[in-house]
Amino acid sequence: IRYRGRRLDFAPGTIVPGIILGFIFAAEFLGLFIALDLTTVTRTSVIFYSMPLWLSLAAHFMIPGERIHPAKALGLVAAFCGVAWAIIDRGAGSVGQASILGDLAALVGALGWAAVALMARVSPLKRVRPEMQHFWQLAVSAPILFLATPFFGPLVRDLQPIHLWGLGFQIVIVVSAGFMFWLWLLTIYPASSVASFSFLSPIFGVALGWLLLSEEADFSILMSGCLVAVGILLINRPPPKPG
Repeated sequence: IRYRGRRLDFAPGTIVPGIILGFIFAAEFLGLFIALDLTTVTRTSVIFYSMPLWLSLAAHFMIPGERIHPAKALGLVAAFCGVAWAIIDRGAGSVGQASILGDLAALVGALGWAAVALMARVSPLKRVRPEMQHFWQLAVSAPILFLATPFFGPLVRDLQPIHLWGLGFQIVIVVSAGFMFWLWLLTIYPASSVASFSFLSPIFGVALGWLLLSEEADFSILMSGCLVAVGILLINRPPPKPG
C-alpha cells in the first residue's frame, strides 16, 4: 500500500466487517495448518479446495445473478461426492495418515475461505479496494494465529534454510501478489466463476505431494480429486441460453 502511494481506507461501516473478516481468515488458516499436521497434503488438497462448492451454494442465495442452474447443480453433487469420498474412505489402501479430525479441519478451512470470498462481495467491504480487504485479513489474523501457536506445538520446528525460502515465497508471491490478485478478480467477475479455477489446486496438491513428499496417491484419492475437479468445471459452465 505504501509503495503504491495509497492510504489506509477506514470507510464508514467497514471497520466491524473488516474485523470479522480477519477472524474468519484466521479460522481458515488455523483449520488448514491443523489439517496439514494431522493428515496428508493430498487429502488436505482435495478437501480444502472444495471451497468453490460451498461458495457456489452461498452465492445462490446471497449474490444476485449467481443462481445454480442444472449444470451447476450436477457439479455441486459431483464435488460433494468427491469430498465425502476423501473423508469417509478409511480402507487399507487409504492414503498416508488418514485422520478424520484432520479432514474436518481441512473442511473448516474450506468453509472459511468461502466465507472470506463471500464477504468481499456482499459486505460493506465491497466498497473498499482489494488491498484494504487484504489489510484487514492480515492485521487481525496475525496476532490471533501468533497467540494460538503455543497450543499446537513448538513455535519454531526444525528451522532450515529451505523453510526461510518457503516463507519468503509465501510473503512475496502468495500473500502480496496471489491474494491481492484473487481479491481483485472477485471485484470484476462472478464469485463462483473465479473460485472454480481453484479446481486445478487439488491436482497440483496431489501431484506435488507425490513428487516432493513421497506421499502415495492411490486410486481412491485420485478419483475423489477427479470428482471435485469435474464438479467445479460444471459449476463454471455458463447456463444455456433461452430459446
